[in-house]
Amino acid sequence: MIAAAQRGGRLVHCSWTRLDVGYDSGCLPSTPESRAIINFAQAEGDLPRAAALLAPLRPAADLNQALETQVYQAILERRPAPIIPRLKEILANPDPALGYFNGELRFWLGWAQEVAGEHAAAEETWRQARSELESFLKEQPENYALIGDLALTNVGLGDKVTALGLSERAMAVNPVEKDAADGSRPIEILARVAAQMAEPDRAIAALQKLLSMPGGSALAENVPLTPALLRLDPMFDPLRNDPRFQKLASPGPK
Repeated sequence: MIAAAQRGGRLVHCSWTRLDVGYDSGCLPSTPESRAIINFAQAEGDLPRAAALLAPLRPAADLNQALETQVYQAILERRPAPIIPRLKEILANPDPALGYFNGELRFWLGWAQEVAGEHAAAEETWRQARSELESFLKEQPENYALIGDLALTNVGLGDKVTALGLSERAMAVNPVEKDAADGSRPIEILARVAAQMAEPDRAIAALQKLLSMPGGSALAENVPLTPALLRLDPMFDPLRNDPRFQKLASPGPK
């Protein structure tokens, strides 16, 4: 079986990587086809199916993409409270070997707390995440994934200038003209930052470009940003009343 998600009228093939290793408990489907089904379900907005596949899993911290996929599922469902204790448990004793991924996971914890209505806790979490991520950026100044994490963390803290600057920096470091496979990811970061920071024109322009090209996502397990996810993802809530966004998020040809 080959799974592919629909993005702006184009098919985006999905895969799950870095997951064929141990778990604390539970067992992730081991075949590429099974892992693609989870990606496909989320990308198509089939949250009940994705939830059923993800529910038995308890990924360890070193499987950050699998863990982030679970957190993203909870956020898309707007019910992140149950996953928050698990994230806190992992981050209480972070593994230094994971490098900046600990800060990335802390960003996810802050996002889950924010969606759960724990605003003060989210701000505290994001401040710690920013400090952790900034320390790694000094060593990895061209790591566009790290730059993107920092951009989204600064969004959570309301620092518009820094968040937009980091978004533009990520695009400059890894432009789509140079990297057709991953160059779409910084564009998605810009779209998310602009949507949250009251820059709807920039957000819409980035989304229009993003949905017209193949590529993976900047978040979670590389689930491509699709019209279905635009309808579900809380980061795009500020755009919901914009007719241009409604057209992009609608099913079918644009």
